[in-house]
Amino acid sequence: MNKLKQLLADKPVNTGRQWELDLSKALIILCLPVIHCIIECCTDEMLESGIPYLFDTIIGGPFSAPMYMLAMGISMHFSRKKEPLQIAKRGLKVILVFYVHNICRFLIPYLIGYAISKDREQFIEPLLYRVLGNDILMFGGLALLVMALFIHLKLSPWIMLLIAAGCSLLGMVTTGVDTKVPLLNIFLGYFIGTEDETGLLISDFPLLIWLIAPVSGYVFGSILLRVSKAAKSKFYQMVSLPALGIAAIYFAFGIYYKAGMFGEGQNCYYHMMPWDMAASIILNIGMVGLWFFISEILPTKPTMYLSDISSKITSFYCIHWVFVRVITNVILYIKNGTQVLPLGYTLLLSVGIMLVTLLLAEVWRVMKIRRVDIKNR
Repeated sequence: MNKLKQLLADKPVNTGRQWELDLSKALIILCLPVIHCIIECCTDEMLESGIPYLFDTIIGGPFSAPMYMLAMGISMHFSRKKEPLQIAKRGLKVILVFYVHNICRFLIPYLIGYAISKDREQFIEPLLYRVLGNDILMFGGLALLVMALFIHLKLSPWIMLLIAAGCSLLGMVTTGVDTKVPLLNIFLGYFIGTEDETGLLISDFPLLIWLIAPVSGYVFGSILLRVSKAAKSKFYQMVSLPALGIAAIYFAFGIYYKAGMFGEGQNCYYHMMPWDMAASIILNIGMVGLWFFISEILPTKPTMYLSDISSKITSFYCIHWVFVRVITNVILYIKNGTQVLPLGYTLLLSVGIMLVTLLLAEVWRVMKIRRVDIKNR
């Protein structure tokens, strides 16, 4: 611990671009179409082993959302918009995007699907849960609002972490609540892990359980600010390499025994226990360090390209999900009576969606830049 303290300056000295964060987020983005196509197009039996298990349970599990949330917390220290009001406005914008996105990926396609097929069970019965049900965008928006409040109150990062840990424990004891009222279950599910007998309720990424991920990132970022460029390599050696070792042991045990987040049912992940969340955070602190060492040897052009991809994470997320849902839940289902595909076709579909989404995300970015330029004239 003393050796680590010796690497830290008394004040912020590391305020430039953190390439390791960009690379960490870029990896998540490029994996998203594969993860979600596999979830939609593979049977439960297929998801229990091989490539589907790798992308659904492992890459799509502790390596995915926890990394994005951790990186979001770290990046708040390095963003130009770090004032509480600016963070709160960003949070409200993300919540708005959540609802618009669900209209585009569920409401419109499902109504079209029903008009064509008249299949009420597939397209109408789950519609309320699909359109309003929680996902990572809602969580991200709520988390930003909470972080804005913390910063406005001038809480230290460590007090924030203590509060988030308390929320995690509270989230653990409140998981599984069923009010018997669908709308109440849905909106309460934004904050705690609600469940009901229908199996349709979506309460992914409830705030109390997942808040500790971005807060941990914020704490880590407050430390990273004090690590000079010259000391970064030694810092990550001392922090991230042991973290990877601890995570490897923990997750090897969990995967082998199908324990914790690797157990039966998706809520083992979305409503994970505090120790699983802690292990996921430790894993991704290790991964940030690993990406730092990769960034040190990666040529400039691929580094810049991956960094550019990471800046489009929200647009990429929204665009790819619309394609995945429309193609699998509507087109394939109406055409074949099922959305299940052989693994080879599933991977081919995911690569196609990835490439188209990258193109459209860039088009969206260019349109936003032009819109800003017009306003400024």
